[in-house]
Amino acid sequence: MAEWTSFDSFLQEAKATPHDSDRQAMVDALLEARSMWPWVEGDKATFVLDREGTSSAALNLDTLPGDPPFAPMSNLIGTRLWYVTETFKPDDLLDYMIVIDDPMTPLAGDRDLVGRVARHWGTDALNPLKMQTAQMDVSVLQMPAARPFPDWSALMAVPRGKVYEHNVSSEEMGFQNRKLWVYTPPGYGAGTVHPLLILNDGQWMTGPLQAPYIADALIKHQRMTPTVIAMIQSAEGENRTAEYFDGERFTVFLLTELIPYIQTRYYVDSGRVGIGGVDEGAVAAMAAAARSPSMFSRLMAISPPLSAKGANASVSQDLNRRYENSASLPKRIFLSAGRYEAKSRFLRPAQHLRGKLAARRDLELKFVETGSGHSLVGFRSVLPEAFAWLFPGAAFG
Repeated sequence: MAEWTSFDSFLQEAKATPHDSDRQAMVDALLEARSMWPWVEGDKATFVLDREGTSSAALNLDTLPGDPPFAPMSNLIGTRLWYVTETFKPDDLLDYMIVIDDPMTPLAGDRDLVGRVARHWGTDALNPLKMQTAQMDVSVLQMPAARPFPDWSALMAVPRGKVYEHNVSSEEMGFQNRKLWVYTPPGYGAGTVHPLLILNDGQWMTGPLQAPYIADALIKHQRMTPTVIAMIQSAEGENRTAEYFDGERFTVFLLTELIPYIQTRYYVDSGRVGIGGVDEGAVAAMAAAARSPSMFSRLMAISPPLSAKGANASVSQDLNRRYENSASLPKRIFLSAGRYEAKSRFLRPAQHLRGKLAARRDLELKFVETGSGHSLVGFRSVLPEAFAWLFPGAAFG
């Protein structure tokens, strides 16, 4: 069996082979020889599809220009193999899907986009690195210098904390029986109080973002001090946006309802409380921390949408002013954004805020620009750094 040193060497040999059956035998040999796809060579990655009866195929990446954001795949004539090669940066960590027999029409305005995705889009069957979400599963491209992206739940030699589920209601916010998940670290018990970290979008934190499993691993390796983590479920759709951009009411909910609820049930240190979130949940966390820095001494804001334009521009502008001019802010702040996120909505505002906060001497800031887009993959990849920064363990000295 031939051993090809690159995908191009395989392709050239296959195209020079005159018979379809021999060409397909070469495809079979290639797929048997290589257990990991995409095939990464330097700054290039080749994605392939091996599927009978396919009329067209494409690679879906949010970082691709155009609508739809597809890179069409080519068929190796006379075989089941479809392929496309794209160029990436060394630290890129991106989610993608393989698109089969899609109409290739614009996504904008498609009246049955959900059905279209379900019928034509799927994960890469040849790539075991995936992320499961409630909406859909995606495959993950991990370039050589990308952040680690393990399945944290599969680390078997890690002592596990416990996660307790509660139902909470709020007069301030007007919701009933919303889920609250509370993680207690290994060794938790009476006699010791722990820092408290409140995270928005609890359904993501306990699900695809794997926050409890990440905390377990960090605590084991003394990268994070044992911490109680309270993860509050968010509303859905437009209601989520309305709640998270109403910083005043959400802060009152945290201070007068959620934190007292936690304090009566768990051993937490009221002098070491952090608040954090991703996307719009990061906006709510920033608003609460700016309004009550005496309560929230730590802040995690991953990819907050702080555009100066749009429906919530006034909220974003107010937050920017608070973080530029407030006499008191959280003493320890973690801020991040993705290289491929919308520049005016995510990346540039975060970079601007980083510049303002870095000039202050009354707080410690860590800013991380990931090689990702606006996705749960990117959020999960940076959570370990965020947790370790907010409540560092003994390994940090």
